[in-house]
Amino acid sequence: MKKVVDVSLPIGPIHPCFKEPCRIKCETQGERVVTTEVELGYVKKGIEKIMIGRPWQETIFLAERVCGICSVVHNTVIVEALEKISGITVPRRAELLRLILNELDRIQSHLLANYSYCYTIEHETLGMYLLNLREIAMDSIEMMTGTRVMSAYVVPGGVREDLSTENAANILAGTYHIETELKRFVKMFETGSMIGLRSKGIGILSMEDALASGVVGPTARATGLPRDARKDDPLYMEMGWHMITRNHGDNFDRIMLRFDELFQSLTLIRNGIAALEPGKIRNGGEMKAGHIKHTIEAPRGDLTYDIEIDSVGQVVFVSIQTPSIPNIEVATHAMMKNLASAADVTSTFISADPCIACAER
Repeated sequence: MKKVVDVSLPIGPIHPCFKEPCRIKCETQGERVVTTEVELGYVKKGIEKIMIGRPWQETIFLAERVCGICSVVHNTVIVEALEKISGITVPRRAELLRLILNELDRIQSHLLANYSYCYTIEHETLGMYLLNLREIAMDSIEMMTGTRVMSAYVVPGGVREDLSTENAANILAGTYHIETELKRFVKMFETGSMIGLRSKGIGILSMEDALASGVVGPTARATGLPRDARKDDPLYMEMGWHMITRNHGDNFDRIMLRFDELFQSLTLIRNGIAALEPGKIRNGGEMKAGHIKHTIEAPRGDLTYDIEIDSVGQVVFVSIQTPSIPNIEVATHAMMKNLASAADVTSTFISADPCIACAER
């Protein structure tokens, strides 16, 4: 009789389904995965340390370079933190432009996350459809900011450039194109039998584990946990934002929740453009010394900057808590625990949309 031997199975650090390098170390009993550990450290940048002792102007540019996928939200949160320290106000038009840009950023990030998942379960056709659709959002970001990734668009007191009427109309048209195509692609995902077999009931995160782990973003909301920092932003409430949750907490619900949020982001962008009125895009002000902890909702969840600057505008202390830190942890110790097959390890990990660059800031 053949003996079943327990095997330690390493996945990565270079793996075709990972956007960035990391290693998942699996302990298996036959085909079943008993435990996993995620090993990081392959792209450590030390940006927090580099920021110390530098003027605040340089830290704004450094913050964007924590991650290329979510550079917009890093730019936004550090500027908002500095504004709160110094009591600098932002014109309404600039606030709306920030909202529009951050929702465009959420769209491209969610589409990239769902592309990665489809690619991981070998539905490359749907994955490429989603990746192609993401280009519309990236083009819109370029229309607003002049560049696709490191835009440096959000500055203390407002934004760097105004949005022309022509570009606003083009962005608006892009939202309707995305919505039309997205409805078709969501139906493909929702009704695909192979997708259901690879996704439903796999990688389940219970509400109890979600509460205990501090998981954030779509990964938390897919369990039914109503955790979203946008609920505390009056402008988002004015533009028609509402909490979106699902209840099964499996791979399928995590991807479907991002699809749900894509439609909401499109509505928020349209409402933001409709609310734009002529006016200033930037107020003046003086940077002051102070210490603050500020959080906003990044595409993956709560992004927090704990920052202190001195009287000459240099950074004395900074700590960046990115959403991928708790999300990778809960994926490791709850979602990937006791999976029926080693084939489900990468898809479950990717369903949490881990950002290794953010985690290794």
